[in-house]
Amino acid sequence: MEKIVTDKAPAAIGPYSQAVVAGDFLFASGQIPINLATGEIEGADIKEQAERVMQNIGEVLKAAGTDYTQVVKTTCFLADMDDFVPFNTVYAKYFTEKPARSCVAVKELPKNVLCEVEVIAYLRESLFDV
Repeated sequence: MEKIVTDKAPAAIGPYSQAVVAGDFLFASGQIPINLATGEIEGADIKEQAERVMQNIGEVLKAAGTDYTQVVKTTCFLADMDDFVPFNTVYAKYFTEKPARSCVAVKELPKNVLCEVEVIAYLRESLFDV
């Protein structure tokens, strides 16, 4: 296994990695709407927070040499299921290939954010074979 680390997305704030490559797959930890420049939560509503989450995910994918089109599975956590529809409007802009997905409401998310998303992506060519 190889760890993926980028300074273009929020660093892991605990005993875990931003992402790990195992075989032909990237397993990315959940991203929350932290603005890297400020270290603060970005966005007052679900759409704004979801946009920041997707941007952070994009940077982790890029660091692994892949992109949104190669994501095969997402797990989405919402603080409130009433945010499902507005969250989906942002999500659909990024995940155009419509990967498999789970979306659940949870009691609470880190730093009281409104959403968190984790992804699994297929790596066509191993990043480490190049």
